[in-house]
Amino acid sequence: MIFSATSVSISVAVLREFKKLDSKEGATILGAAVADDIAGVMMLSIMISMMNSRGEHVPNSGHGSLPLWLTLLLQAGFFVVSYFLIRWLAPKLMKISEQMLPVASSSIMAMIVCLGMATAAEAVSLSGAVGSFFAGIAIANTHKKETINRSFVPIGYAMFIPIFFVNVGLSMRLDHFWDSIVLIVVMTFLAIITKLFGSGAGARMLGFDFNSSYVVGSGMIARGEMALITAQIGYGAHLISETYYSDIITVIVLATLLAPFVLKHALKKITPAA
Repeated sequence: MIFSATSVSISVAVLREFKKLDSKEGATILGAAVADDIAGVMMLSIMISMMNSRGEHVPNSGHGSLPLWLTLLLQAGFFVVSYFLIRWLAPKLMKISEQMLPVASSSIMAMIVCLGMATAAEAVSLSGAVGSFFAGIAIANTHKKETINRSFVPIGYAMFIPIFFVNVGLSMRLDHFWDSIVLIVVMTFLAIITKLFGSGAGARMLGFDFNSSYVVGSGMIARGEMALITAQIGYGAHLISETYYSDIITVIVLATLLAPFVLKHALKKITPAA
């Protein structure tokens, strides 16, 4: 589940460098990355629900005493509400924000939507990250996307993102690093090869040539924030020990560092020499 995620920001940067962001390969990578992140969120939701139904209550995941069928029903209702939020409610809220007097009213409204969806997700035994994820999709589909993005980027990089990575680092242990080196190497290899061949094979089956399939597969290798968030939730729920948590975080970082080199090698095969 952790390794199902894709960090689209890294692939976008490399695709933009090679002027392939608007190509069929670039569009496929972006669409597939969003799709597998959503699939990962769904899987995470089901896992949390099953854990709660067995009495293994996940911290900050809502009420763990409800029957599984009722929890799944509530979650289905949450996803229906998310659809309406993305399709109709978010654009109306952004228009309402334009009539408000405070400075940066659109950004304030976006923060309300984000926190509200995170709270709603936790109320139905999902992770707050799930609600925030769908809130982001909803805001991205409004005409205020660029304005809000410009407001949120400084806040994110100045406070929230550093705090998140500090929290990830605080739970890591490096005293058993060399004892786990074989596991780290094997898992890093699998993290790269499964995305490369799995996504590449999917592209090949759908009509891409070999080089284009190589680009699609390599563009899906990088893991990122969703992988780290899923690992954090697993660690917080005591599904992952400190040792394995540290190993998994190391593998995520290594796969993310290696991904741009593989993608650049693939893009050179479809980019005409200058």
